[in-house]
Amino acid sequence: MKPVVQNPPRSSAKTASKAKSAAPAPFNAFSFSQEQFQALAHLTLAHAKKLGASNAAAEVSEGSGLSVSVRKAELETVERNRDKSLGVTVFVGQRRGNASTSDFSEQAIAQTVQAAYDIARYTAEDPHAGLADEQDIAPVGTHLDLDLYHPWAINSEEAAALALRAEAAALSTSRKISNSEGASVSAQHSHFYAAYTNGFEGGYASSRHSLSVAPIAGKGAHMQRDYWYSSMRDAQRLASPEIVGRYAAERALSRLGSRRISTRQCPVLFESTLAAGLMGAFTHAINGGALYRQSSFLMDCLGQQVFPEHIEIEENPFILGGKGSSPFDSEGVRVAPRKLVRDGRVQGYLLSSYTARKLGMRTTGNAGGSHNLTLSSKLTQSGDDLPAMLKKLGTGLFVIELMGQGVNGVTGDYSRGASGFWVENGEIAYPVEEITIAGNLKDMFMGIEAAGADTYNYGAKTTGSLLINRMMVAGG
Repeated sequence: MKPVVQNPPRSSAKTASKAKSAAPAPFNAFSFSQEQFQALAHLTLAHAKKLGASNAAAEVSEGSGLSVSVRKAELETVERNRDKSLGVTVFVGQRRGNASTSDFSEQAIAQTVQAAYDIARYTAEDPHAGLADEQDIAPVGTHLDLDLYHPWAINSEEAAALALRAEAAALSTSRKISNSEGASVSAQHSHFYAAYTNGFEGGYASSRHSLSVAPIAGKGAHMQRDYWYSSMRDAQRLASPEIVGRYAAERALSRLGSRRISTRQCPVLFESTLAAGLMGAFTHAINGGALYRQSSFLMDCLGQQVFPEHIEIEENPFILGGKGSSPFDSEGVRVAPRKLVRDGRVQGYLLSSYTARKLGMRTTGNAGGSHNLTLSSKLTQSGDDLPAMLKKLGTGLFVIELMGQGVNGVTGDYSRGASGFWVENGEIAYPVEEITIAGNLKDMFMGIEAAGADTYNYGAKTTGSLLINRMMVAGG
């Protein structure tokens, strides 16, 4: 199997600048301006104050987009979306109520605020409820321009043409590519503005565009399916349809002749796209919600050795164009780059204001989740590409697909259906399927022997392939 085709990530070495006037958009993706949203948010807060709310938060948002799919050289679907919402949270002391509306008229806003206020009056008090503390919010005027919005003025005919090119490239790769589950192109745009009575105000626009294709190789009971995609905030940085289509086809072809293997223990190499999922299990375990509910297998892990000493995980909200970039979290709290893991030891949790109060700690600016996580190893060399990682694996399993949701967040037990390749002496021997890999995440994290230089950005997480020293593989 060939190494994963990668889009070059936007350089994290660039320094974000303070918000500045953007160049005129090539087309208007929205029906409302940020100034109109600001006025609506202020109007919402005014209604809340008039009712006697002790605190309130208002957020106004809008999204628009186009999604087109094709299959076997024919247009299948064209979907356009345009939606808008105004949400309000009202606090009456330490009682909290929420309501939302898609009607931006003053009467509808007043009714929505009233509904949130009425809910708050009759809910139970929560001593930890409330807006973020004023000293934690990102001051107005300091919000960074993180290059998150790149509108794509594409119409349905142009989107269909791109999808057809991707599918045609896949189908023409080999006569063994027998069918297609289709190809799709999506262009999505959104923006919001939020205002809270603790003094926070801010908002920004963002975009997310993608291209994907899923070819089928072989025939009958021996068919194999795989896919590939490219996703970027800036459509100009998407991989070409031909590259996406050919690589998706190569992945499907490489799986022909898959077989089962006998049950054994062996080292396992996770492809970089799947390694990001292991990072996701870690971030879930150090999330404040799981910690205060005592439903995490990493309880009280702050300062503890969770990974080998060579592993580090960094969070950086300020990567220009990053998929997890933001000048503030969803509560308006300031964010900053930091090490989540240093020398294998946990340096911090992922906390919102509420979960921090529950734990007797301070918010980390992670209401809404983490921001651009990167896992790295001090042992990684520049030449540690996928072939080099297969050499390090030696004899074992290289996993490229996982199935099922077999992760227990409380115990750390891990069991997933898998497929991939059996590797002998650092070379792929044959594809395998219908197997299960199992272990415990504590052991798996501590068992990471190497991280590849074949880094890939999957959502807001970046990592290379990860080599785990030993797992149970159940086959036929």
